[in-house]
Amino acid sequence: MNFRSYLKTALAAGLLAGTTLVMAHGNVTPQPVDTGDLPHLGDDPLSENPFREGNKYGDKHDEAVKIGKAGYAGNCAGCHGIEAMSGGLTPDLRELKEWDDEYFIGRVRNGTDRGMPSFKSNLDQEAMWAIKTYVESLPKPE
Repeated sequence: MNFRSYLKTALAAGLLAGTTLVMAHGNVTPQPVDTGDLPHLGDDPLSENPFREGNKYGDKHDEAVKIGKAGYAGNCAGCHGIEAMSGGLTPDLRELKEWDDEYFIGRVRNGTDRGMPSFKSNLDQEAMWAIKTYVESLPKPE
């Protein structure tokens, strides 16, 4: 094989591999989330999930789960899988108990250098915490 053929083959393989990675990441266009009657939490990110039972707005837990389910479907499922069951390319979000709340809110607000977009300009923290509340409500993997 001459150098030009080798170069063309290498370029084609690289483009194909890059396309596969981009397509595997899914739809990352943030979708709006109607947070209904959840209380406004302000602009400064909280360090703890306010909708977790026993916390400040724990009485809104069930409503947050319902809102979070819709928010997850429109913003997270494309990459992290239906009901947070990862296909292996992204973290299994049912394992979030190992991520503390501050880590979660930081990742969702700011994104990552591995391809997760920042959601801070598209989702308010009510939506972000509702999504986490939903994920926490799912059965953990065995």
